[in-house]
Amino acid sequence: MSLLQEKYKKELVPSLMKELSLKNIMQVPKLNSITLNMCLSEAVRNPKVLDLATEQLTAIAGQKAVLTKAKKAIANFKLREGMPIGVRVTLRKENMWNFLEKLIHFSIPKSKDFRGLSRKSFDGRGNYNMGIIEHIIFSEIDYDKIDKVRGFNISMSTTANSDQEGLALLEALGMPFKKK
Repeated sequence: MSLLQEKYKKELVPSLMKELSLKNIMQVPKLNSITLNMCLSEAVRNPKVLDLATEQLTAIAGQKAVLTKAKKAIANFKLREGMPIGVRVTLRKENMWNFLEKLIHFSIPKSKDFRGLSRKSFDGRGNYNMGIIEHIIFSEIDYDKIDKVRGFNISMSTTANSDQEGLALLEALGMPFKKK
């Protein structure tokens, strides 16, 4: 069990119950999953890019990444239905907690000109989305082996019923949001 998961169970659940004025411990919002998604437009011209991206996202997540395929054909982009155009990985349980701990304490602070995460990136149901511009902020990436700096999206799915509950959960876990 990761340190962040222990902290959540022992300290954060009681404090969130008090802060959100919840009566039942089962009402406390929790993290369901974290999805990392990297879409690569250059994969249309060079399919070998996907192999490198899969390898890098697997290293970052600590779990095997899978290819994502185009749902529709778009002639202007020379894209056909079913063509592989990205990679993604969904983390749950222990892998999710380990990744979140690494993201909060090591990777996000390494970002250039970092001033905090936006509080406006919630979807209305307590789930949070953020973009990473440079995947090289993760220590698992060997800087000598990369051909191009890429970005990817991180989606955090929670059991929160509102953005306020989701924000309270992520702030309690230590996500570095901008000051109001």
